[in-house]
This record gives sequence, structure tokens and C-alpha cells, in this order.
Amino acid sequence: MAELNLDGVTKVFGEGSGNEVLAVEDVNIDIDDGEFLVLVGPSGCGKSTTLRMVAGLESISSGEIRLDGRRINEQPPAARDIAMVFQSYALYPHMTVRQNMSFGLEESTDLDDDTIESTVTDAAAKLDITELLDRKPGELSGGQQQRVALGRAIVRDPAVFLMDEPLSNLDAKLRAGMRTELQRLQEDLDVTTVYVTHDQTEAMTMGDRIAVLNDGQLMQVGSPLDLYHRPANQFVAGFIGDPSMNFFSVTHEDGRLVGEGFAYPLSSETERDVGDVEDCVLGVRPEDVTLVGSETDAHDFQVDVDVVEPMGNENNVYLSFPDADPDVSGDGPGTFVATVGGMRQVERESTVVARIPEDAIHVFDAESGAALHNRVLDESVETQPTVN
Repeated sequence: MAELNLDGVTKVFGEGSGNEVLAVEDVNIDIDDGEFLVLVGPSGCGKSTTLRMVAGLESISSGEIRLDGRRINEQPPAARDIAMVFQSYALYPHMTVRQNMSFGLEESTDLDDDTIESTVTDAAAKLDITELLDRKPGELSGGQQQRVALGRAIVRDPAVFLMDEPLSNLDAKLRAGMRTELQRLQEDLDVTTVYVTHDQTEAMTMGDRIAVLNDGQLMQVGSPLDLYHRPANQFVAGFIGDPSMNFFSVTHEDGRLVGEGFAYPLSSETERDVGDVEDCVLGVRPEDVTLVGSETDAHDFQVDVDVVEPMGNENNVYLSFPDADPDVSGDGPGTFVATVGGMRQVERESTVVARIPEDAIHVFDAESGAALHNRVLDESVETQPTVN
């Protein structure tokens, strides 16, 4: 186990060529001993590059990586006491599972054959693949191959595990099961782990903390609930959660947020948070929008039902303000989503009343994207986010 520190880590591809590409910019993350940290973001955001720099597979343009206080920038991958699990599994097809798992120990350690065999057997038992030890990768399913790749990392007893989208090649059902297994395994081993994914559901369900990257920049680091309920900016708010947060472009004027087809009055507390910023973005999560019988509140609005998506235990209801002008796709500035119970009957092309409670809204600066106001949470109640 070990503490891992990324201090101002930056990566520029093609330095000095005149065609430099800034892939990762000034990333600062302190990862605690035994912590499970998830790096998440869209494709091309720099998360895999960051992982490869930690592993030593990519050089660092500037900054420092420390493992238990020891600078490892210049150390080769084999000397870093780090094990990496790749998306492609990277198993040797001509070797058995036993040989795949023992190969690294045979090449990089002075352990005797009996110790290596015992180590491999113990790891196989943890992963429930003992009966597969004499098979070759071509005889295994995707999930079994993934377990072997994990086993090859486990036998090394590293200070840090690095995992680069290890579940992306699995089908949805097996992927969900492997998420649970990976969490249980990491807790049992108590090894510092950095896990890369573009899937925000994986990030929310697996990580002790999440680091969100976008265009090579670190947007926010925090617990899943912090990022869900207290996003630092509009990008984090929109990336975390499914369906994603609803956003409305609004103008702050006379104690209200005025958008396409509606005006949203603000309390003095929210008004104080927004300050003198004029161009804003109003945000609200779909599960916080409720459909009520009639307009009895200043935050109730008559809206049209455009589409209803039945999901079984809930329905995603797509709504629009009657006075808003939708674009060609129908997804205009006045269109938003409400998530309601699956037993709630909502008819398409009907008119309903949507309530957007003020204690559930977020307000962002339209220019910078920074959060000006986040939803109100009752700190005495443990709130769980809705993630599908």
C-alpha cells in the first residue's frame, strides 16, 4: 500500500516540433493509502495519458509524481512497484492461465518456484479461477480473461494498482457484476487503486473519490455525492448523472432568472449567491422536477409533454415550455427532462404542471461555467443519487 501524489503533472506531445498538443495540464491529485480513485471524463480528455505517466509508460513534460514521498518521474516502469491492468487484457495467447500469472514473477523476482506457485494459487482462489489455471486465454470468456489479467497484477503485490477501462470489453450484465467484484477485491486487498473510465455510472458506484478531467484539465476531485450535489462547474454537473442535469440559459434580472418561455423567481439567499452576474445557466436534475396537479407555487410552470420514455421503475418525461422555440431537433432551450415513478401515467402531447423547487436548483456563470449556487442539502440525511 502507498500514498500517490500528482503535483502539477503536465504532458505535451510533440514538444519542440511546432505542432505541440497539450494533453494534460497541471494536474494535482493526492491519493490516500488504500483509496480507490476513479479518473473519469469524455474520450480524449487525458485520463489514460495521466495513468500512463503514473505507470512510466509516458514521460512527464513537467511536474512530479511521488509514491510514498519518493519521486518516481525518472524511474522505469519495472522499478515503480505499480501493476497495470489494460483494457485489452494483454494476455499471452500461447501460455496457460498459470503461466500468464506467474510470468512476471519469474522474470522480475528471485522467488523460488514453490513460492511463485503458491502465490499464483492464492490469487486464483481469490478470483475464483482455480479451475482455469491450465487453460489458455482462447478457451476463456471475456469475464474470465479479465480475472486472469487482474490475477497477473495481484500476484505482484504492488503498492498501486492502475486500471485502464478494464471492463469496457464486457457486455452490460457481466460488466455490472464485475464492478461489484472489483470493489470487493480492492477492499479485501486494501491497495491504492487508480481506475480510468469514461462511464460515469462506473465512477459513481466504484470510487471512494472521483477526479473529473476535461480537455486535459482537472475539473473537480471529490466524493461521488459531492460531485453529484455540489459540482464545481457546469461541465461536472452535466457529466455526472444519467439522465444528465437540465440546463437553461437565463438572464439574471430583477430577482429572477429569465429564460426562454419562463421566469424563475429567486429567494434572497440564492440572489446573494448569484450576485451581480447577469448571464447565467439554471440547472436542475431530472429527479428533482416533480409533476403536480395545479399551479400553487411560484416555481410551478405549465409545460407540454413531448416524449415519455418508460424505464420500468421510472419514466423519463421530456417537457417543454409552451412559449419556447425548439430548434430543428426539438431539443430547444426550453426543453427539459423530469424523472417520475414508473407507475405514474403521463400522456404524450398533454399539458402538465412541473415544479422546479428552489432548494434543488444550481446556478452557473454562463461565461466561465463556475458554480455560483448549488442545491440545498439536509446534512443530517444521507442522500443517495439516482444513477441508471
